[in-house]
Amino acid sequence: MDSYELYAKAELARWQAKMMKGPGLFSKLSKKTQDKMNALIPEKVHKAVTVVIKQMIRAVLFGAKYTTAKPSVGLSLLERELVVKEKIKFYRSTAAVEGGITGAGGFFLGLADFPLLLTIKLKLLYEIAGVYGFDLNAYQERVYLLHIFELAFSSRRHSRDIYQKIADWERSSATLPDDINQFNWRKFQQEYRDYIDLAKMAQLLPVVGAPVGIIANYTLIKKLGTTAMNAYRMRLLS
Repeated sequence: MDSYELYAKAELARWQAKMMKGPGLFSKLSKKTQDKMNALIPEKVHKAVTVVIKQMIRAVLFGAKYTTAKPSVGLSLLERELVVKEKIKFYRSTAAVEGGITGAGGFFLGLADFPLLLTIKLKLLYEIAGVYGFDLNAYQERVYLLHIFELAFSSRRHSRDIYQKIADWERSSATLPDDINQFNWRKFQQEYRDYIDLAKMAQLLPVVGAPVGIIANYTLIKKLGTTAMNAYRMRLLS
């Protein structure tokens, strides 16, 4: 194991310890508040949002393969991560610009940020997977990608459950349902919405919408990139 792999393994260990921590008091209170708010939303709204998010994600996951390079082979971990970091930097800047434009456009243009940012996040994950050498033509790899997304944008309790799944991915992937429609889309969309609500609602406000959009999108992409790097390191360095 070379010096960079030792460095990456130390970073991975710190990240893993963080993933295994239980929810703090603030996290518990926030989750309870969000659960109460969700209980007030009509069931037909939950179902409609679930269908929209499911179809958006399926479109990106099944369409991105036509615009994404084949999985990289023969590269060292250092070479892979230099490329990955450049991709995170590019998508982080793209998301920040998009957030600033939609945030400056008022309420209705601000609503457009949700699908645009979701597409940017999934495309970034698709490219990161390829750089690390994983082929998303494989159904199991698409589900792993969705779990990375959940890991980055979920409550502490749910993200810890997801972490435990991917930490033993060989066993977890063997028990996956054959149909992606059986994926728990309801839980996926609800955790994602709850996570980004506070950060993104202010983006709909006049005056402050643009700077909030820039900062929020920049931060969300940065977190997603860090989560993806460690999730794939976990498989390559195990």
